[in-house]
Formats: sequence, C-alpha cells, structure tokens
Amino acid sequence: MNDQPGRRPQKQGKPGKPHRRPKKDPVRFLAFEALRAVDERDAYANLALPPLLRKARDKGDFDARDAALATELVYGTLRRQGTYDAIVAACIDRPLREVDPPVLDVLNMGVHQLLGTRIPTHAAVSASVELARVVLGDGRAKFVNAVLRKVAADDLDGWVEKVAPPYDEDAEDHLAVVHSHPRWVVSALWDALGGGRAGIEDLLEADNERPEVTLVARPGRTTADELLDAVGEESALPGRWSPYAVRLSEGGEPGSIGAVREGRAGVQDEGSQLVAIALANAPVEGRDERWLDGCAGPGGKAAMLAGLAAQRGAALLAAEKQPHRARLVAQALRGNPGPYEVIAADGTRPPWQPGTFDRVLMDVPCTGLGALRRRPEARWRRRPEDLEGFAPLQRGLLRTALESVRVGGVVGYATCSPHLAETRAVVDDVLKQHEGAAELIDARPLLPGVPALGDGPDLQLWPHLHGTDAMYLALIRRTA
Repeated sequence: MNDQPGRRPQKQGKPGKPHRRPKKDPVRFLAFEALRAVDERDAYANLALPPLLRKARDKGDFDARDAALATELVYGTLRRQGTYDAIVAACIDRPLREVDPPVLDVLNMGVHQLLGTRIPTHAAVSASVELARVVLGDGRAKFVNAVLRKVAADDLDGWVEKVAPPYDEDAEDHLAVVHSHPRWVVSALWDALGGGRAGIEDLLEADNERPEVTLVARPGRTTADELLDAVGEESALPGRWSPYAVRLSEGGEPGSIGAVREGRAGVQDEGSQLVAIALANAPVEGRDERWLDGCAGPGGKAAMLAGLAAQRGAALLAAEKQPHRARLVAQALRGNPGPYEVIAADGTRPPWQPGTFDRVLMDVPCTGLGALRRRPEARWRRRPEDLEGFAPLQRGLLRTALESVRVGGVVGYATCSPHLAETRAVVDDVLKQHEGAAELIDARPLLPGVPALGDGPDLQLWPHLHGTDAMYLALIRRTA
C-alpha cells in the first residue's frame, strides 16, 4: 500500500507495452505536406510539390525513386479523390464532411496505395497508420487503421461496383464516381464532346492519366531535331502534331536540358503550341508586321509567337495584366531573335490604339477544365458559378481583341477549357455584337495532319484524341 501523500496508488497487473515514438517516413510525410498545401492554401500541386522535392533532395533525404513515389501519391490521391471519398464514406459511421480534412488526406492517400498502386496491402496500411501517428496522433491513427483494414477487404473494381450507382439509373453520377470527376464537370464535358458513353469515358479516363512532359523548341532559337539530339533517342520522342514539340520519356527532367536552362526551349503542352501555330498560319490581308498576345502570362505562347513573328520580320507586343506574370513573360522571351516588347497592361482597357495589330491572340482566363490531367485538384476546386465570374472578362477581352486588330487581320480566341459557356457561347455573343464587321474562319485546315478537330469552323483538342490539353480555338477575321 502506498501511503505517501500526493501520490496515486499504482495500478496492478500486466505491464503495458512501452511507448514507441512514431517513425517519420520522409516520402509519405512530404506527400502529406503537399496535399495539405493544396487544401489549406488553395495551392496547385504542380507548384507546391517541386520545391518540397528539391528541398528533400538537397538535404539528401530523397533519391529519384523516392521523388517518383511522392509524386504518384500526391497526384494519384488528387485525381482519384472523388472515388476514394465514396469508398471511405462507405467504411465509416459518420458523414464524410465530419472527418477532419487532414485525416481524410491520410485516409485517401492510404486508399490510393491500397487500390491504385502495387504497394503490398500490409505495407500500405502500416505506412499510413505510422504517418497518421506522426501527423495526427495515436487516437486518430487507430481510426485510420480501422478504415483502411475495411478498404483492404476488396479491390478497386469491387469497391466501385458497391459505391457507384448503376449507369442505367444515373449515367452522370455513375461516371462521376467511377472516374472521379464532380457530376457537373462530367455533364459539361459530355455536352462539349457530344456522342455516347464510350467517348466520355475515354475522356474522363484520359483526365486521370499522368500527362507526358512536352517541350517546345522555340522558333529561331533551336529546333526539335536539335532538342532530340541533345536529349537522346532513348529519352525523347518527336511531338505527335507540332513540328516544334519533343516528348520526354517518363522520368525525364526538363531542368537538366541545356536548351531549357538557356531559354531556347521550354515546357509547353502540344495543344498550346498548336493554338499559336494556327494563329500564325491564318491568312491575313495586306501587311503582317505587328502581332499582339493580349493575355500573355506566363509566356509560353508569347515566346512561340515572338519566334514565328521574327521569322517574318514582324514584332510582337506581349501584354499581361499582373506584373509578376509579366515578368515571367519577359523571362520567356529573353533572347528572342526578333523585336518584341512586354508590358503590364489590362487587356480590357488597352493602352494601344484600335486597329493597331495584324494578328491578335487572346488566350483568356478560364476554369481550366481542359487541363485536369496537369491540375487534378482544379476539378474539386471549381464550381459551376465560377463560369459566371469568368463570362464578362472573356467577352470583354474578345471585344478588345476585335477592336485591336485592323480590318483584314485575324484574332485567335483561345481557352484551356472545352466548356461551351467559355467557348462557343462567348464567340457567338461577341460576333452578334460585331455583326457585319467580323467573321469566323475555318481553323482546322491550318493544322494539317491533326485529326478529329470538330465540326468547325472553330477547333477543339482533346486529351483522349490528341494527347493534349483540351484547348479551344476560334479564329475571327475583322471585315469592317
């Protein structure tokens, strides 16, 4: 008996297990940090993850395989978030909204390891529970353990069959769960694509695939052949459609390529390259001396247009409203062989005179639904009401473009979204306001060899058909 004052009696019985400090797994901890940045700060994974990876490599914590696994955990979890949310919801006894976001990040990352990778079941569960102990504490780690053990009882196909409504009962909701897209996005993409079930399923599946890294050989500064020689045949392939494109093999690191470091080449989706090529190929009447990129940030299309303009003795003005993005444009254009100028200016209130330019590109701000392969978190962040916010700006920028081009000149209206409210609806509305003064021209023949561009005269690229982002382009000639 313990009769010393101030002390509680010791419990009798078997001694408990000694407390073990959780072991920090640097790969999964880094992936968790990236997922939290996406959720808490509205960061984009393609911007949040690289500096975390660089820091880990600099500290000596990471090798190439570690970086590849961390990247897969982040992007795979974000792409399949909708499917994994539905699976987790079926394994818990409370509404999913009542699960704290950090807990849900650990759970979904664990589900991805179980159902979306070849990591063995015991390793996926134990590593996830250990991560939970580090970042959430022992109590919530037990919850993670219980949920993941339920998830491990079946494979992905089995779970999808349980949690997705039948296609015949609710086609859009079925596709939303199976392919991990919000229902409204499924509906919008289906409307833009047209056709039956096979096409939309192919598109949604393509959105969930890891995109290739594509380089652009900036005209007048290097060529695709020179890039291929520098990278090596084992590490790169020619582009599918753009004569300036080079596709890196999996694991290729653009920063290790001299032409990229020197600005003679850059990372640019082939769809963006095709938009610039089509505008440059469009016939104009009379002079062809002054080109405008009216929404130039961050500078990929501007750098390409500047090179193409220089080959014809033309000059490019690149305008970008945000000063920090204008600096990125200037950096992309540095070293261009021909004349150019970069300014920070609002494209809806331009400092230049009407009728100044022969060619104008307006790649307008949009929802980004065409780049869900690269920015998978955008599908969960965007809302249908965002369309209403972009609509006035998109129409205003296109009106400015038509006022800025001279009679006989050509405007390219581009978006990285196939949503009809951001593409044809905008073009149709503005053309009605300029009836008799502007006309659509067929953009499709300007990209010879590229198939399945739509019914015209505008064109639409698709991830599942072209291996590009879902870029849209309408070409408009000012006639009066």
